[in-house]
Amino acid sequence: MRWDSQRVERGQGRSLPGLDVERVRTFDAPEALGINFHEVRAKSGLNKVPGTYLPFNWTINAYRGCAHACQFCFARNTHTYLDLNAGRDFEREIVVKVNVPELVRAEISRATWKRELVAIGTNTDPYQWAEGRYRLMPPILEALRDTRTPVSVLSKSPLPLRDLDLYRELAEVVDVSVNFSVPTLDEKVWRETEPHTPHPRKRLEAVARFNEAGIPSGVLVAPLMPGINDSPELVEEIVSLAEEAGATFVNGIALHLRPGVKEVFMSWLSAARPDLVPRYEDLYRDRAYAPNAERNRIAGLIRAPNRSRDPRYRRRDELAERRRARAKQNEAPEAAQTTLF
Repeated sequence: MRWDSQRVERGQGRSLPGLDVERVRTFDAPEALGINFHEVRAKSGLNKVPGTYLPFNWTINAYRGCAHACQFCFARNTHTYLDLNAGRDFEREIVVKVNVPELVRAEISRATWKRELVAIGTNTDPYQWAEGRYRLMPPILEALRDTRTPVSVLSKSPLPLRDLDLYRELAEVVDVSVNFSVPTLDEKVWRETEPHTPHPRKRLEAVARFNEAGIPSGVLVAPLMPGINDSPELVEEIVSLAEEAGATFVNGIALHLRPGVKEVFMSWLSAARPDLVPRYEDLYRDRAYAPNAERNRIAGLIRAPNRSRDPRYRRRDELAERRRARAKQNEAPEAAQTTLF
């Protein structure tokens, strides 16, 4: 990919009105579906998660915006903070924080760092199309490995397999998981709702590859959208295939529609499934989350997978036991030193 031949706007100041960081350059890449990339130098690599409602306190987001263009993406509204819209701009104006790897390494190398779990992929996909060119994840993973910082990654792409050796190295010294979002296996629904994502069956293949390599990998069936991808038969197919792939978990989450994404999703729904518009207007009237009864129904579609005893996944348990033994050894008090006095 010859990116240097693309149109480049260089200069001082901010490349986007709402982005209070140093601009490096902005350019378009016709071979990348007409996407504009805004390379910037961020001020920090780690993001502190407010509150205590999530199982992690820190995240890393190397990209803002996402070329996957999922109709339901809850992160869409964050683009409005940049004075861009949550629709096409979110998919075509991608902010790349080119210095995130060096920032992350500096921040987690401090003596005050407590080696807390870091989540990657909670906002936009860390392995979206641009990562194939920018390769920001490998140096981030190296920093996490070197500081023995636990990490959990979520993606809609099999591209994490590119970094499989690094994940193996991480798994030798610290807890790591690489998980995949698979909302549907229905070809039509997939193409309509996740238009620029890799095939969902490729993601399930990646789940198996990671588990075989000893890295825990699970599946998130999310979002589950009433009348679109919530057929019990289709959901069970995902669970069964995830089970075969040795998935460490399979969870489902009902669609939620916050301001910004709600307008984008409902616009798509009106064109693709006008018959469902009244149902969604009722479910999400004056609320971002479906009513409890609907959420409980959705949750009931997902059964807990049987943990695979397939010998292909034995290394995963062996590495986990090795890490536990090492941690126990590190926690043991040092033996009193014998002296001559």
